Amino acid sequence: MKTCLDCIPCFLRQTLDVARRANAGQAKQEEILKEVNKMMADISLKVSPPEITRSIYALIREKTGVIDPFKEVKEKSNQQANNLYSILKKKVEDSNDKLLTSIELAIAGNAIDYGLKDSLEINKEIEKILNYHSCLFNDYKTIFNYLEFKEALSKAKTILYIADNAGEILFDKILIEELNKEVIFAVKGKPIINDALMEDAYACGLDKCSQLVSSGCDAPGTILKFCSKEFLAIYQDADLVVSKGQGNFETLSEDSRSIFFLFKVKCPVVAKDIKCKMGDLVLKKSS
Repeated sequence: MKTCLDCIPCFLRQTLDVARRANAGQAKQEEILKEVNKMMADISLKVSPPEITRSIYALIREKTGVIDPFKEVKEKSNQQANNLYSILKKKVEDSNDKLLTSIELAIAGNAIDYGLKDSLEINKEIEKILNYHSCLFNDYKTIFNYLEFKEALSKAKTILYIADNAGEILFDKILIEELNKEVIFAVKGKPIINDALMEDAYACGLDKCSQLVSSGCDAPGTILKFCSKEFLAIYQDADLVVSKGQGNFETLSEDSRSIFFLFKVKCPVVAKDIKCKMGDLVLKKSS
């Protein structure tokens, strides 16, 4: 997916947010914003938004010296998500279609902002999402390709599951445990926003249900030219690729290989791209 002009204000908002999370003072925030404004004059709209975000975060790290400003948020997210594990497992066990429910829960995990909610609020939001999505399932087959996913899953021996955020990956664990396949779970190579790293995968127990690997990428998405050779080999050889989160959709949606994308639509640019509404929940096979 290409960057558009509507992305530029979002880049600036993110810049200020991350600079503040990195404890930059007022003068340093202003300096960073001015530098990013200069970058915006020269950006290419032919690259994906996460590629530009990658450059912005590199600048903020350089200016502040803070490598992982979201570290505490990620730790809290992992803890809150782990507290929900038994509740989520019961929802799957009690459902008529365990695979469908585990997929819905995985997408629900993408819809939740763990850093701002306690476990009780998260549980309420899960119920809201499950009820919402179940009502729309039959009407939204263009963005929820469940039957196609089941068919691809039945034929697959190996699955590459590309992770999104910390905390959210506990919900991915619920789905992976239901797949009953050999799964390779890929996390980011370096800190970027609240995306999951290897330490987060271990904290949420993904090592118990999958083989862990780093993509080597340090962008809020999976930009193949920045990924490791090990990851690229896995990516090409896997029978089935599951891509989690909007950032991974933005970076992989134009790749030639078949991919299933799972995420909640949080951006009007993405909504326009896949012809849906803000807030829709997506299980979409790449074109």
